[in-house]
Amino acid sequence: MTDTLSGSTGMPLQHVNAAGATLPAPAPKPTSRDNQLEAVAEVWSHQDAGAGIWECGPGEFTADRSGDTEVCYIITGSGTVTGEDGVSADIAPGSFLVLPKGWRGTWLIRETIRKTFVSIG
Repeated sequence: MTDTLSGSTGMPLQHVNAAGATLPAPAPKPTSRDNQLEAVAEVWSHQDAGAGIWECGPGEFTADRSGDTEVCYIITGSGTVTGEDGVSADIAPGSFLVLPKGWRGTWLIRETIRKTFVSIG
């Protein structure tokens, strides 16, 4: 899944074809309101940060970013992300989304979404 190249700092560079990567078997999404399944492949982690690929089927779930900021890029699928403050964003392939530390809200997925993400604690 990844190509690893040594960097000068001793930490390897990670490279993944996120659109074509094979993900682990989907599992029930704990915060789903509709029995959705999700799959997550961790690509990299270090201290309080991590990066990976995530995919989830249609339905609605709650999300809580109380402890971290999430930056994500939508590869496939569509939906709407709505914060508790009522601010929403329609997302589709090419969308770049930042959910800042402290953000809480819901994701409504219309078509299965695959995204890359970076989580920073």
